Amino acid sequence: MPKRFLVTTAIDYVNGEPHLGHALEKVEADAFSRFLRMEGYEVKFLSGTDENSLKNVQAAQKAGVSVKEWVDKYYTYFYELKSLLNLSYDDFIRTTEERHKKGVIKIWQSCQKDIYRQSYEGLYCVDCESFYEPKDLIDGLCPEHKKPLEKLKEENYFFRLSRYQNELLKVIESGQFKIVPSYRANEILAFIKEGLEDISISRSSERARGWGIKVPNDPHQVIWVWFDALTNYISAIGYGTDENEFEKWWGKESKVVHIIGKGISRFHAIYWPAMLLAAGLRLPDTLFIHGYVTLSGEKMAKSGGSVIRPKDLVLKYGGEAVRYYLLRAISAYQDSDFSEEALKERYNHELASGLGNLTSRILALAEGLEISLKENIFEKEIKDILARYRELMFDFRFNEALNEAWNLIGLADAYLSKTRLWEKTEKEKIEGLSSLIFVLYHLARLLLPFLPETSSRILKYLGLEDSKPEDLIHLKLKLKKEPPLFPRL
Repeated sequence: MPKRFLVTTAIDYVNGEPHLGHALEKVEADAFSRFLRMEGYEVKFLSGTDENSLKNVQAAQKAGVSVKEWVDKYYTYFYELKSLLNLSYDDFIRTTEERHKKGVIKIWQSCQKDIYRQSYEGLYCVDCESFYEPKDLIDGLCPEHKKPLEKLKEENYFFRLSRYQNELLKVIESGQFKIVPSYRANEILAFIKEGLEDISISRSSERARGWGIKVPNDPHQVIWVWFDALTNYISAIGYGTDENEFEKWWGKESKVVHIIGKGISRFHAIYWPAMLLAAGLRLPDTLFIHGYVTLSGEKMAKSGGSVIRPKDLVLKYGGEAVRYYLLRAISAYQDSDFSEEALKERYNHELASGLGNLTSRILALAEGLEISLKENIFEKEIKDILARYRELMFDFRFNEALNEAWNLIGLADAYLSKTRLWEKTEKEKIEGLSSLIFVLYHLARLLLPFLPETSSRILKYLGLEDSKPEDLIHLKLKLKKEPPLFPRL
């Protein structure tokens, strides 16, 4: 097993404010990172913003400001997700930073044997920052953004992607480069088997409006934003600036996990590993591809009208409730529709009446008693739930892992209904509460990746915030009533 994990999200264009789809990816990556830390791994959790795209240039021009003013303002909307959603980023990289530029120049130079120059004419989607073949279009439109494409003719630098077709097939089919879920891997394999063509990896400085990272020794060309942006995963950990740090997080004792949305799977599952192979660098271990949060079945887009801002929901319901909804109600592998009514229903039913009510009942029953943690009649059930939960978390099935946590709530609620402890003698209460506190303690630990503030509050209420599972036996607790975790809306 690795000693450490590098966990990354995609970096986002700053051509507008973040929507709920951006929040989904960030809380998924955060939950996974918190889980790994709980498992004892050293973790570096990385996110950032993609600031060198033509989309950002166009947004700035429309607003009548310089591109630098625009990106300096709008990256803050993405960075503030950290405080809004209690994200545990260890680093946040902007692609306008000097450390990133150095990494991009180094990988360009490392891939030099596979870079050549030629004229090219093709169909280009500005939103994707990518050329498309006619066969890839849907009704003549971009398959991702459902918009017409521009016909462009330029002389650019190209990368010999075709050279790596067989090697990409091999590393994906063997699982050396694991793509989750498996049906996404099958989609990627089918695309590769159709035949890979070389890709354009630069744009004219004129068309890029002079914005972006210049091609080494050619000021008339700007490095393609995807060749630039993908490099953030290594420029942020020292590639081109700090080789010791780079070796620590990209070396053989670290496991690399990328978490991205399905719309950019081709760039991460094909172009990025091919770039790494060309540069003589190791591949990531795992690529987890999540679905979209949709509104009435349609993908959210910063440039469109169908957008829910995470900030609005957090101000209304709180960051913990928004995290919970995204990780519980949204499928880990498929697209899922957002509903504010469903969010309110889950808040009241599952958080307030479920988790909150169970915690309050146990604390109320325990008030004034000295409880010795001796017997845990649920030891086997808890052990089985923990094993299933751990397996699901490593497989990125966040909504199913939360189901296991809620199984603990069901276990405790059923026990309370059966024993009616509130009617029992003090001795019988203490005996029953001993087992219930074991349940509540493990429940708090399972919830830590999902509801970090709530988990911390439960452990604090129990006086067990610094206790490990093996420390619980024979502890004596004196508990009291506490404020509810989730007041009903």
